[in-house]
Amino acid sequence: MDMQGLIDRYLGTLRIEGGVARNTLESYRNDLRKLHLFLKARRISDPARVSRQLITDFVGSLTQDKLSPASTGRCLSAVRGLFGFLSRERLIRLSPVTDVTVPRRWLRLPKTLTADEVDRLLRVAASNTPEDVRDAAMLELLYATGLRVSELVGLEQAQVNLTVGYVLVQGKGSKQRVVPMGEPARRKLDAYLEAVRPVLLKKRTSPHVFVTRRGGRLTRQGFWKLLRARVRQAQITKPVSPHMLRHSFATHLLDHGADLRSVQAMLGHADIATTQIYTHVERARLKQLHRDRFPRKTRRMLKK
Repeated sequence: MDMQGLIDRYLGTLRIEGGVARNTLESYRNDLRKLHLFLKARRISDPARVSRQLITDFVGSLTQDKLSPASTGRCLSAVRGLFGFLSRERLIRLSPVTDVTVPRRWLRLPKTLTADEVDRLLRVAASNTPEDVRDAAMLELLYATGLRVSELVGLEQAQVNLTVGYVLVQGKGSKQRVVPMGEPARRKLDAYLEAVRPVLLKKRTSPHVFVTRRGGRLTRQGFWKLLRARVRQAQITKPVSPHMLRHSFATHLLDHGADLRSVQAMLGHADIATTQIYTHVERARLKQLHRDRFPRKTRRMLKK
């Protein structure tokens, strides 16, 4: 079996046995395509011929192509998974990726909205059309729970408990987590489900919470469109993405005293190191506050 066939076999195993999300599989496929093209240019189709030096050269080629350290590290992780799979299947003796180091990642602080900007966005005047009521409920729920946009548009009625006030989220790797939604989001969602969703469905049925007039679920692209419209109405000039609301959710929770483990559980992060990026946001804000309030002291410290 050639390299492309082995890559397809590995991805098929991840999909069937590993429960890996579709978006994650596509990322792996794109990353492994880079490896396949690199090896093909060197006329290597047998994975047993892939050496540690060859993998190191591959990582170097990614850097030359100006791939960021984060993207290069993710690509190397996909390659490591592939060769680990080939080793377990005894198609190669040892993985050539074991000791290859991942490039140091840049610390890129997540962009967030201020509490005032979020409030303006959620208070955008609606014309009370069914779509307006739906869109307001979606934005309120997104900020209240920190869901990924794919989790939001894929949410099904069976995952919502309005009596207690939580959503059961199917996250990455088919992992489930329970996230409370808060009273404002519960009220808006209840109003939408009770009076508006039946109007949009027109006696049709759908398992999804957020639907269109055609009875299908709202897409990621549809949500981006409605978000951009509401950002303009709220007169927010910075670029706003759905993920920015997720970042804002986490940052504002920590600002108000939430512990890191609780935020990790609500976001669905497998590794708390992923959640710790939000502590850097808080430290950056404290440093700015110090510079603003104590400029002379800051200058003295910098001179030292």
